[in-house]
Amino acid sequence: MEDTSLTDQLKRLGLSEKEIDTYLSILEHGEAKASTIADDAGVSKRYVYSVSEKLEDRGFVEVNDHAVPTLIRANPPEEVVERLTTELRSLGPDLASRWNRVTDDRREFEIIKAQPTVVKRIREFLQSAEDEVTLSIPAKVLPDVAAELRETVDRNVLVFLLLTGDESTSVDLSGDVPPASVVRVWTERAPVLFTVDTQLGLFAPYELLARSNSGQQAVAIAQEQLVPILSGSFFGNYWPIAEEAHVADPEPLPTDYQSFRHAVFAATRYRNQDQPIVATVDARPVHEDADPRELRGRVVDVRQSLVDPPNSRFAVENALVVEVDGERVTVGGPGAFLEDYEARAVTLEHAD
Repeated sequence: MEDTSLTDQLKRLGLSEKEIDTYLSILEHGEAKASTIADDAGVSKRYVYSVSEKLEDRGFVEVNDHAVPTLIRANPPEEVVERLTTELRSLGPDLASRWNRVTDDRREFEIIKAQPTVVKRIREFLQSAEDEVTLSIPAKVLPDVAAELRETVDRNVLVFLLLTGDESTSVDLSGDVPPASVVRVWTERAPVLFTVDTQLGLFAPYELLARSNSGQQAVAIAQEQLVPILSGSFFGNYWPIAEEAHVADPEPLPTDYQSFRHAVFAATRYRNQDQPIVATVDARPVHEDADPRELRGRVVDVRQSLVDPPNSRFAVENALVVEVDGERVTVGGPGAFLEDYEARAVTLEHAD
C-alpha cells in the first residue's frame, strides 16, 4: 500500500497527521529512542512521548520505559489488525443496546446466534437488493450464497464481494456468471460486513460463519442511519487492502443510474477501456444555496478506489469530473461536501 493510502486509512482511525508521521517513523525503525523518532518525524521529543502513550493504548506500539533511554517498539502488524478488528466487533452490542427497537414490518435490530440464520438473512436481504450490495464473508461460505449473489448481479445490482480467509485465493471465479460485479480476496480473517441499498445491513465476527458453534453473535440492521457506517467501514478499512480478483464489464450505454457509486464504477470501466463518455447529471450545487440544475459534459476524470487502479484522495472518495461549457466541475454522491455538485441521478452515454 502506498504511503498516501496508508495515511488515509490511519486518518479514518482517528489519528492526526502528526500522530501518523510519528507512528510511521516508529514502524520504519521497528524500535527506537524517542529522540530518534522525533528527529525522523519532525516533532519534539516530548510530543513523541505523549503520542506514544496514545498509540500504546490503541495497541499500535509498546513503550519500554524500564530501558534507559526509553525505547518505543512497533507492535507486529497482525496484532494491530486483530486489535482493530476487536474494536469493530464491539460495535454490534453497542448498537444493539441503543437501537434495539421494532418497526411494523421488521426489527430494526436483530441479534443472531446461529450460523444458518446468518446465511438465511444474507439470502433474504440479497433478494430485496435494487442498487448496490457490499459483502465481506469467509471464502468457504461462498457456495452457500453464490446462487443468490448471481441472481442479484443478473438484476443489474452492483455487487462488491470481499472473500476472506486462507481459502480466498483458491476460489474459482471463471464461471459464466461470476458471483459479483467486483471480487477481491484477502487471506486475513476479516469481519463479516454486509449492506444492501443503505437500508439493510449485517455484522458478524469471522468465526461465526467460518465454523459452527463459535458461541458468537451477529447483528442484522434495518436502520438507514446506521447501515452506511458498515459500508463506510467496508470500503474504508478492508476493500483497499484486498487483492482484485474479478471485475465485470459495465452495462451497455446509455444507462440511467440512481446509485452514484454505480455510475462511478461504469464510468471508470469505460475510461479504463479508453472509451469516451458523456454524463448528464441532475445536480445540486454544494457550496451555494441554489436550485438543482442539469449538468451535461464529457467525463474527463473519475476519482475512485472501487477498482484498480485507484486514484482517489481517500478510500471512500467517489467523484466524476465533468467538463461543462469549457469548465471542469466535480460531482459527488449523496452527502457530497468536497465536490462542486451533489448528484441526484446520472445518465451515462457514449461520446459522439
